[in-house]
Amino acid sequence: MERLIGPLRLGRGAILLVAGTLAGGLWVDVRSELPGQVAIGAACWAVLLALLARLAPGERLPFFFCLAIATAGELFLSLVWGLYTYRLGNVPLFVPPGHAMLLLLGLQLARAMPLTAANAVLVAALAYAAVAVLYGFDTLAAALGLLLALLLLAAPRHRRLFAATFLLSLALELYGTWLGNWAWDAQVPGMALVTTNPPGLAGALYSALDALVALAVMRLAPEPKRLGIGEHVFQNPGANALLLAVPERRVHQIRVVLEENLSRARIGH
Repeated sequence: MERLIGPLRLGRGAILLVAGTLAGGLWVDVRSELPGQVAIGAACWAVLLALLARLAPGERLPFFFCLAIATAGELFLSLVWGLYTYRLGNVPLFVPPGHAMLLLLGLQLARAMPLTAANAVLVAALAYAAVAVLYGFDTLAAALGLLLALLLLAAPRHRRLFAATFLLSLALELYGTWLGNWAWDAQVPGMALVTTNPPGLAGALYSALDALVALAVMRLAPEPKRLGIGEHVFQNPGANALLLAVPERRVHQIRVVLEENLSRARIGH
C-alpha cells in the first residue's frame, strides 16, 4: 500500500471536493427522481475522471479495477441477493464512482493513520461483532467479522487501508441510511441472520473490495521495467499500482535490485 499511495497525495481542495461530492450527492438524491439521480451520477463521474486525469496511466489502474468490481458487487448484493435496496429500486449511476472516490479518500487517510490506531479500529470492529452476535441484534456481524479477520490474515500489511476504509464506509453508511438513499433488510435474505440498518460491520465488505482491487492489480497490472547495470533504474507507470499488492518478498527483491544497480553505477563513475 505504501508504494501506491506515495504519488497519490491529494490536496486539501481535492479531498474536500470528493467529500463534498459524496455528501452533497446523497443529499440531493433523496430529493430527486430518476432524472435528477442520473444528473447526480453524471456529476460524480465527471469529478472522478477529473481526479484520475491527474494520475499517471498506471496509477489509475486500481480505480478502474475498483469501478468494475464494485459495479458487479452492487448488482449482486442489491438486485440479486437483496441484502439492501436503493431508494428507487435500482443501482444509481453515482454508486460505482462513489466507491472509487471512497478508495481515494481511504488511501489518503491510511497514509496519515498510525498503525496502532489502525489496529485499534480493527480490534474494536471485531469486538463489536462478538457483542452483536452474543446479544443477537446483528448476527450478520458473525459472517462479516469472519470476513474481516480473514482479510487481516491474508493481507496484514494492508491493515491501515482496511481500517481507513472501514471508518469512512461506516460514516457513509450511517449518513446514507439516515437520509434514506438505501436501506438494509433486517432479515438477511435466504439466511437465518438478522442485522441493523446499516450493519455495524458493513465496512468489512468495503475492505473486501480493497482486497479484491489489490488482487486484481497483482494479477493484471504490467510488471515493472528495470534497466541494466550502470544505467538509471526506474519503473514504468503502473509499478506503484503493482506494488500495492505484491508480496513483501517481491518488493524486497525489487528494492535490492535497485540498490545494487545504483551502487554499481556510483562505483563505475
